[in-house]
Amino acid sequence: MNNILKINNVTKFYKNSVKALENVNLNIKEGEIFALLGPNGAGKSTLINSICGIVNFNTGTIEINNMDIVKNYRTTRKITGIVPQELNLESFETVWNNVNYSRGLFGKKPDHNYIEKLLKQLSLWDKKDNKIKELSGGMKRRVLIAKALSHQPKLLFLDEPTASVDVELRKDMWDVVKKLNEDGVTIILTTHYIEEAEELSDRVAVINDGKIILVDEKDKLIKKLGEKTIKIELFEPIEKINGNLSKYNFTLDQTNKIISHTYNLNSNTTDITELLNDVKKDGYEIKDINTEQSSLEEIFIKLIKENNNELVRN
Repeated sequence: MNNILKINNVTKFYKNSVKALENVNLNIKEGEIFALLGPNGAGKSTLINSICGIVNFNTGTIEINNMDIVKNYRTTRKITGIVPQELNLESFETVWNNVNYSRGLFGKKPDHNYIEKLLKQLSLWDKKDNKIKELSGGMKRRVLIAKALSHQPKLLFLDEPTASVDVELRKDMWDVVKKLNEDGVTIILTTHYIEEAEELSDRVAVINDGKIILVDEKDKLIKKLGEKTIKIELFEPIEKINGNLSKYNFTLDQTNKIISHTYNLNSNTTDITELLNDVKKDGYEIKDINTEQSSLEEIFIKLIKENNNELVRN
């Protein structure tokens, strides 16, 4: 699959000499949904704004569809759309006028059939004659997406797409994003909601202190860095773990009936069958078995913590 976006050694300094981005390298494949995760101030929005020409970066190159965004600004901008965090809309204009005006800004000829299809796709058609100030926050967010898609871009950036949106509307927005991707739009999103990245993305990058610290396929990342916990519930409580079980890193719960063992999914050191046999050998009768796997959020927190510790050491 071709790379629609190539970022090579991009660095961004602000006036106070603080590095907002440091030697960022990243390739985005055509047709994927890519999630950019990081804490506040990590550089997510700066990176997106640099790609979209809103912020000037200091060194490095960025290419969209094999075209340098500085040398071919007009062409690359026409195939790029961005949905910002802020709800910047003309409050006293109608939805219809807002979206059509945005299309004209990119030099596109009017296409009322396309805009009608777009508004229907985003469940905005019945609101087309409403003024923006009359809409809910979730509907305003949809209008932002419609404006970003008005000129039919190939690459769409969603900067915190469900910020300030309630849980029910957030799931509706996820459906919108999936449908856009099915229609051939490559999507890059930043998010604070880990479940959003877990639900939508094909690949994930983690950015911290202006640096990309990890890029991987979502499922591979969870498997590579995630942990799994097996919980074994016994019929009778035990006072302490000894015998064959002493070789495992077990913990007891408050009832002394549930023993838990956590292991890395990428490790071959834990044989579950052997573990269960050792439980029986030590004379314990098993009542129930459950397993829990670490989420993307837990992995994210772990990565950021390790990266911050590394920064302190250096």
